[in-house]
Amino acid sequence: MKEQETSEDEYKENHNPERKLGIIAGGGELPHKVIEWCRKHSHPYYALAIEGNADKHIFTPDVAHEWIRIGQAGTGFKRFQEEGVKEIVLIGTIKRPTFAELVPDFRTAAFFAKLGAKALGDDGILRALVKEIENDGMKVVGIHEVVPDLLAHTGVLTKKKPDKEDEEDIRRGVEVATALGKLDVGQSVVIQQGLVLGMEGIEGTDKLIKRCAEYVRKGKKPILVKLRKQQQDMRIDLPTIGTKTIENAYKSGFKGIAVHAGNTLIVNEEEVIKLADKYGMFIKGIIPTEYEEC
Repeated sequence: MKEQETSEDEYKENHNPERKLGIIAGGGELPHKVIEWCRKHSHPYYALAIEGNADKHIFTPDVAHEWIRIGQAGTGFKRFQEEGVKEIVLIGTIKRPTFAELVPDFRTAAFFAKLGAKALGDDGILRALVKEIENDGMKVVGIHEVVPDLLAHTGVLTKKKPDKEDEEDIRRGVEVATALGKLDVGQSVVIQQGLVLGMEGIEGTDKLIKRCAEYVRKGKKPILVKLRKQQQDMRIDLPTIGTKTIENAYKSGFKGIAVHAGNTLIVNEEEVIKLADKYGMFIKGIIPTEYEEC
């Protein structure tokens, strides 16, 4: 999957450094990674931190930003235009909003009214949001286009390797996760000895892992399989793992994690691999079609 990765030189060739980057920031470490990259390369940026999601420790007074509710997307677009933003990256986790957080400004209300039934699925909303942004003359880019080397490589990344039985569980996980993705439900499944212990829904991967801990059977340990949905735009909501994922998987009795190579973000890859090695777990970047053909 090497051809899907974007090097720093390629980014510089394809993106004008004068095109200010707008960052729509949810939770997790990824917004910090992008802000660090912008500062390191003296690239102009402006961030909109989503209340109830973005980490307050990241958005210190020296970071160019403002806070908005998730229902204030229209206000946010206007702010980006005032700041001269030309490219936008959507990053970080977004929790399901409360009613108060969702109360829309006029522009956002019009957006949801136009969206109608498409609002039933996350991908439908995100694709419509991208279209809305680009109708305003701004371009949506993927985080992997901005910060090089975040995508998982193909193959085993850790000292520990999956054995034959693990590979069968990965194959089963690919089968289930692919079907799940087609329904726009989730990206992750947990498999143990051929059995599906859990499928990701509204709760997200970390809570899925913790929930499955009570279903773990004796014998061969379970495996987390995480794939990008087939219809999912590479620029938005890519599957992501980090040290927290490894910690939760280890505490829940998992043996390893298989992720979609070239389509999954690994935050702080060096630390993630180091931690997995410490716990004797494996991480493998897989190409789903190779398992589908088994």
